[in-house]
Amino acid sequence: MRRTPLYDNHVTAGAKLVEFAGWEMPVEYPAGVRAEHMAVRERCGIFDVSHMGEIEVSGGTAADPALRAVCPSGQACQLLQRLLSNDVSEIPVGGAQYSVLCNEQGGVLDDLFTYQVEPDRYLTVTNASNHESDLAWFRSHAGGFDVELNDRVGDYAMLAVQGPLAREIVQAISDAPLPARMTAASRRLAGAQVLVCGTGYTGEDGVELLADPAHAPALWDELVHRGAVPCGLAARDTLRLEACFHLYGNDLSLDRNPIEAGLGWCCREDTDFIGAGPIRSARTTGPPEKLVAFKLDGPGIARQGNPIVGGGVVTSGTLSPCLNAGIGMAYVPAERAGVGTVLEIDVRGKIRSATVMRKPLYRKDG
Repeated sequence: MRRTPLYDNHVTAGAKLVEFAGWEMPVEYPAGVRAEHMAVRERCGIFDVSHMGEIEVSGGTAADPALRAVCPSGQACQLLQRLLSNDVSEIPVGGAQYSVLCNEQGGVLDDLFTYQVEPDRYLTVTNASNHESDLAWFRSHAGGFDVELNDRVGDYAMLAVQGPLAREIVQAISDAPLPARMTAASRRLAGAQVLVCGTGYTGEDGVELLADPAHAPALWDELVHRGAVPCGLAARDTLRLEACFHLYGNDLSLDRNPIEAGLGWCCREDTDFIGAGPIRSARTTGPPEKLVAFKLDGPGIARQGNPIVGGGVVTSGTLSPCLNAGIGMAYVPAERAGVGTVLEIDVRGKIRSATVMRKPLYRKDG
């Protein structure tokens, strides 16, 4: 298994380490998952997400006027416009954008964040389990584009600092104001040059920090010293499920298109990205199944793979520390996807009643 640059920090803190996507990662610390989860909701948590991958694409303006009309900023943009579902031309320098990567049939290969860190230079963050296949997909479609495409997975450690106090804690060691949400900028944090991104996976405000691996341990220790609580993969999962964020391999897969996954908002078929045709058709006709959020009406926890009576399947499930109930997401027939619909889930042979809820499941306003 691979280890992140923060492995020794996790061992020192007493983390329980598990294999995840080929990496030895902390799943929880001695305080436990609930304590970590609530630290993020109420104060500030810090996650090691250095297992995530990074692909850098750069390239200048193309001579072809038609291509310049699609992406005036250059060929790096034009390649990404072909690959990614969202409108890459709308990402300003210092901007961030969420999108999905699809195959020709509209199946989802991965979901990604892309940052334009400098003019004509983009950094796309991939899921750990998909990084090698994503990189191969990027390279297989880069022919004909005058771009430089580099695997940067070994060049960054990535720390996610999340929660209502996250920005305050990071700002205290920054040489300049932190970038706003959905933007990114280089800042010096405690003496280290870091790409600070106003993004996250918890439903809370905060930042994600891409740093030189050599600087990551000291940066982690400094942020923990200032009040950030170390959090593992288990709390990351409960937090993202309360926020109804997708997890690839659970809620997204090659067998599902973005429309049925509820991600039509990040698909711009007019850019003619790979898979745009089938996705346009799915949007026009409507998907036979839709991804919904649910809350169990009584005790129990539904898990991935639990079938739903009358059709459908659970894709993710956990116990919500904030709602104190079993929650999850599931694909159900479109006619049963409305908020308030009662579902019957077969949880290891016992039928559990659940109700389709509005997304996200957790809101600070209740």
